[in-house]
Amino acid sequence: MRGVWARRKKAQRAHGDGLQGRAPVPDWHALPAQEVAAALHVDDAVLQQGLTQQAASQRLQHYGPNRLPEGRRRSAWMRFVLQFHNILLYIMLAAALVTALLGHWVDTGVLLAAVLVNAVIGYIQEGKAEAALDAIRGMLSLQATVVRDGQRQLVDAQALVPGDLVLLTSGDRVPADVRLVAVTELRVDEAALTGESLPVDKQVAAVAADAPLGDRRSMAFSGTVVVYGQARGLVVATGSHTEIGHINAMLASVDVATTPLIRQINGFGHKLALVILAVAALTFVLGTLARGIPASEMFLMVVALVASAIPEGLPAIMTVTLALGVQRMARRHAIVRRLPAVETLGSVTVICSDKTGTLTRNEMTVQRVVCADGQYTVEGAGYVPQGRILRGDAVVDAACEPVLAQAICAGVLCNDARLRQHGDAWQVDGDPTEGALLVLGHKADGPAPFAQDALEDAWPRVHAIPFESEHRFMATLHRSQQGRQHRIFLKGAPEVLLGFCNTQATADGCAPLDVDYWRRMGNDLAARGLRVLALATKDSPVAPAELTHADVQQGCTLLALVGIVDPPRQEAQAAVAECHQAGITVKMITGDHAETARAIGAQLGIGVGKPALTGAEFALLDDMALRQIANDVDVFARASPEQKLRLVQALQASGQVVAMTGDGVNDAPALKRADVGVAMGRKGTEAAKEAGDIVLGDDNFATIAHAVEEGRAVYDNLRKFILFMLPTNGGEALIVIAAILFHLTLPLTAAQVLWINMVTSSALGLALAFEKAEPGIMARPPRAPGTPLLDGMAVWRIVLISAVMMVTALGLFLWELQLGASVEVARTMAVNTVVLSEMFYLLCSRHITGSVLNREGLIGNPYVLLSIAACVPLQLLFTYWPAMHTIMGSASLDGAQWTKVLAAGSAVLVVAELDKAFWRRRERE
Repeated sequence: MRGVWARRKKAQRAHGDGLQGRAPVPDWHALPAQEVAAALHVDDAVLQQGLTQQAASQRLQHYGPNRLPEGRRRSAWMRFVLQFHNILLYIMLAAALVTALLGHWVDTGVLLAAVLVNAVIGYIQEGKAEAALDAIRGMLSLQATVVRDGQRQLVDAQALVPGDLVLLTSGDRVPADVRLVAVTELRVDEAALTGESLPVDKQVAAVAADAPLGDRRSMAFSGTVVVYGQARGLVVATGSHTEIGHINAMLASVDVATTPLIRQINGFGHKLALVILAVAALTFVLGTLARGIPASEMFLMVVALVASAIPEGLPAIMTVTLALGVQRMARRHAIVRRLPAVETLGSVTVICSDKTGTLTRNEMTVQRVVCADGQYTVEGAGYVPQGRILRGDAVVDAACEPVLAQAICAGVLCNDARLRQHGDAWQVDGDPTEGALLVLGHKADGPAPFAQDALEDAWPRVHAIPFESEHRFMATLHRSQQGRQHRIFLKGAPEVLLGFCNTQATADGCAPLDVDYWRRMGNDLAARGLRVLALATKDSPVAPAELTHADVQQGCTLLALVGIVDPPRQEAQAAVAECHQAGITVKMITGDHAETARAIGAQLGIGVGKPALTGAEFALLDDMALRQIANDVDVFARASPEQKLRLVQALQASGQVVAMTGDGVNDAPALKRADVGVAMGRKGTEAAKEAGDIVLGDDNFATIAHAVEEGRAVYDNLRKFILFMLPTNGGEALIVIAAILFHLTLPLTAAQVLWINMVTSSALGLALAFEKAEPGIMARPPRAPGTPLLDGMAVWRIVLISAVMMVTALGLFLWELQLGASVEVARTMAVNTVVLSEMFYLLCSRHITGSVLNREGLIGNPYVLLSIAACVPLQLLFTYWPAMHTIMGSASLDGAQWTKVLAAGSAVLVVAELDKAFWRRRERE
């Protein structure tokens, strides 16, 4: 106790909030109620009469209102201005400046509009991210029932102060952190705060000082929901000093990590901009000094060079590619809130997944029944009452198994839940564990009625002892339909019911209780990760006026032990295996106990043969030790919000790209910090949804695996577009540079370069955004986080294709001039050669290394064929429309000239396919 008081005094001296500076709070859960009252400076009278109104007002002035603080936010105008601080938008603005200098005001307007649209989208998305904090504030109760001046009052929850006496009842949202001083069958749903899958039974007795948050049964926490029973307690923390306030402070302090794609594009854009400026400056100097070209004329040439090198279509194509990925993910029940998260999922190396409802069904299910005469396996999962009961490999009829039949009757009758069917769906109203016993009754239903309605008609309930956490059992008294027999049914913790029983049910009648057998069976069920429940019965020859504890504490007969579990989703097992095949590590984080977590993990293929790390063990690790162990442990149990956040940060610090799934407010900080936060759409809190980048519409882990596949396809398509776009720009730039260096007439004007880049190149490249995922995309490992956007093979491909385009277009231009053609005709042939080269290269770009010289490669993507078909009339307009002759300086071509253009353009297809064959052979070797 001395240690508890020392920590409390230390907490009273310390102040501050947030992840780094939050003051340690007193161990209220470890103090007896009288000492809690003393620490809050209230006397025994307050425990009955509550604070006086005057005392409450004074405390409100001292502690402040019971609400979460709002952090300082940037103004809407500043948030909008900062959206332009992006290298991609800088490139687009530079392109707009170039087109404005050339007098192409339509192109300038299009580019500036694209910049504005990108900024608006970013502004809207950032506003949604800030709503995560508002969502947490929305979880706080609006009103609270308190006792003040001896009177029960309904007050604004913001007026609560430490020392207030609060009353809680079923359906209430707990308005502050409360130390319970009186409890009547209180159960609180803390899933949003702790991740605990079942409602928590509360008690008055103090618990250990080092108990994790999910085991502090003497406390009720702000924002959680009372699902059953009543209680009264003393408010010990309000506002930012509550547990939910702590999470709010963590969320506000967490910085959102930029995605790998944004980091790569930014780096790529910076380098490309430097290269373009350096080459332009060098070319200008060489042209003016070495060739003596007038600076004004040279400036126009350099403008043409810059125009040819800037990838104007990249930002637009990236947005379109990501948007198409969003649509494909939406069809698979994954709703994307931030566009870059689409691609980031494709690069994740670790998925940290919540257990309940994501990897499991969140529907408790009876899997095993152990009787004195044998053991039974129950098929089926969830609340759908379909499945057989087997003894060994043989299907049994429960009606022919007398002990099993009695056990099923006990589970159905000693029960306050209801199983209902809504269309094709089944749901449980009440405790999920009791629901599992009702489903078992439906599975056994046959010639003998085991369904709830039938049994209640045969054995109506007379009285009951409700479940209380202190006693850990429930009992019900029933009479037969004729009223001649009275029978008591019990369910509860095995160690409790074993103390009530002196016999066990067998097929031949009652036999002396074999305690060792039942303890051994209970340990076996627990080792399988099952929650163990005991069922018992007792005949009552005389019906008591009401059922008391004395009536059941001796003379009972043990019927069975029941093993219950929240079963893994069948599709989640396949999805975990698919992730492992894709080189992605799956880690399970849960608020459940370590034994349950380990067993479920083993069924899913997570952490097999490895230890589980509990929250208590987690807390002992410093950041360096955690960084070392985080990659080795795959199952984390009883984890707190801070520990989830630390785990994500430790994995990121070790170079991992982390996706985090969750549904509770306790998951929000980790969701926000992860490279991709994945929130649950059905059962997730608003705080989790607002903090996440992606929301799963079906709360299913298998959807994450599908989204990873889509993310990888998006990245592939972006890379394909860059590999398509850069050789085009590179070829144009080389043509202009060669003309300047070798004293040649400029083969392409700046206006013609912009025509190629904006009208044909971008339109063609857009088709690559519709490419399907490559075969075997989930069989390859994720790319390393530090992998550059362009590797050695990509750089070589860009140089090679750029050179081929330059040689063919410039060669054909010079050849035509030598044959006596006009400059306009030669330039038109050069432009069409570049465009036809792009068309052929677009086909090659469908696969980075795979051949396209097959049916699938040539016609597998109809959008490629449509884009080529759309560009053909544009080039015919460019070539033959008199208005284009005036604007673009083009000229008409005859059939022989088109044959030369077609031959020159097809050279790219031959060279690119030979290059891909070389890289395929190198990969095989």
